[in-house]
Amino acid sequence: MAMPAGTPVIEARDLTRVYRRPRTSLTRPGEAVHALKGVSLSVARGERYGIVGESGSGKSTLLRLLCGLDRPTSGSIRFAGQEIVGRRDLRFLRNDLQIVFQDPMSSLDPRMRVRDIVAEPLVAQRLPVGTRVAELLDEVGLPAAAAERYPHQFSGGQRQRIAIARALAPAPKVLVADEAVSALDVSVRGQILNLLADLIDAHGLTLVFVSHDLSVVRHVCESVAVMSEGEIVESGAVDEVWAEPKHPYTRTLLRAVPTLEGLL
Repeated sequence: MAMPAGTPVIEARDLTRVYRRPRTSLTRPGEAVHALKGVSLSVARGERYGIVGESGSGKSTLLRLLCGLDRPTSGSIRFAGQEIVGRRDLRFLRNDLQIVFQDPMSSLDPRMRVRDIVAEPLVAQRLPVGTRVAELLDEVGLPAAAAERYPHQFSGGQRQRIAIARALAPAPKVLVADEAVSALDVSVRGQILNLLADLIDAHGLTLVFVSHDLSVVRHVCESVAVMSEGEIVESGAVDEVWAEPKHPYTRTLLRAVPTLEGLL
């Protein structure tokens, strides 16, 4: 059954994740590292939701939990109303949620042609391929001839377009972008961000966008959660958080946004 707009598609409640460092003593366990400390959030169907924070803030750990790639130490995660924590069969999640990773070169198999890379999730889920690869390449702004080439024959921006096409192949309901433009040249970032925004609108997708850069999140997201030391310290409409940040850490992130002041 289709979920109406505004219905939570991702709900996380009181998530904690504790890792153990390697032990340095025979008599004591390794030090506990609290990567997440009671994190809760809700992402509505059709929403464009940003998660922002510096390295070590816990955003990557949170992302792995939301995608079912890791399990929390405690807490609950529901996707489209179904609990995923402790569940072994996550095929419904794999069908409906796809990820675009930070570094397209490391996320694309260099031995595979682009046609096989884009078709891979369709084959894995036993979906028809047909003309789907050509259609997806056209959607992300690549020529049909690109299907016969290998990842190393493309620029970084083009490789990220291939990664986006692969993520869209099985027609997911949720697209997760993990620092999807941080490995790209500044001149290319805007093109990829605009492409993502257009595709999200065209396909009616829910977007979860993770970044260390609040200005990038503002470009593509409606809502934002600011993370620091394993906690969400501020959240709300992205324009409101940008205009009137309430938490000192958010103000620190805003001061770190590059400007042309002093360079002209």
